[in-house]
Amino acid sequence: MKQHIPNFITLLNLLSGSVAVILAVNNQFVTAAIFVFLGIFFDFFDGFFARKLNVQGDLGLQLDSLADMVTSGLVPGIVMFKLIHMATGTAGAEFTSVADWNAQTVIDGLHYAPLAYLGFLITLSSAYRLAKFNIDDEQQSYFKGLPTPANAIFVLSLPLIMSFQDNDSLNAIILNPWFLIIMTLLSTYTLNAPIKLFALKFKTWDFKSNITRYLFLILTVVLLVVLQFAAIPAIILLYVFMSLLTAKNIHT
Repeated sequence: MKQHIPNFITLLNLLSGSVAVILAVNNQFVTAAIFVFLGIFFDFFDGFFARKLNVQGDLGLQLDSLADMVTSGLVPGIVMFKLIHMATGTAGAEFTSVADWNAQTVIDGLHYAPLAYLGFLITLSSAYRLAKFNIDDEQQSYFKGLPTPANAIFVLSLPLIMSFQDNDSLNAIILNPWFLIIMTLLSTYTLNAPIKLFALKFKTWDFKSNITRYLFLILTVVLLVVLQFAAIPAIILLYVFMSLLTAKNIHT
């Protein structure tokens, strides 16, 4: 019976992601983000219980990646698709050609800018990253490339900033088509970048051997207090930057 507990938790991740897909398609980005965060929560604890119950296996590994593909791969792709569509539809004079292109593109009665489909590069690169992870025996205490849950949080933070920060300058930046395209390409690259990123797995609570993890957590709390939702992209960038600085110390 106990071998089914982690898989059940993984299925809760998949369920959360499926609900988030429906919400994201209907522009309910805040509620979609809540379900993505809930899915990531389940994603953490399925592995935790699998290790604690000593029931780790190939089925759980494959099921985990399939659930992550929806929650942390498809949902952020849809959100970026929607954001780019919004940005090109309300673009300034320098982007009028794209806005015109958008108005002329119809699929089954729905008007979408072809440029918006670039958002699904995130979904494609997430699938590639998850497939590589499943056949890579090295990524036990570190990651190669940005983990899909971290990337999903990064993408979902953009509509959250717009909804809660109430800052016209930030909103203008986020709804700039060039900004969104650059973020999409950056996201696509970092998911499969050949760089080692430290994992937030504590084998011991010793400060000296975990100084990078403790420092990152402290800075994360500070950034969240000061910047609120706007801190999330900064935290992801901080994570990558600190990993690059400590790359020589990441062995296993």
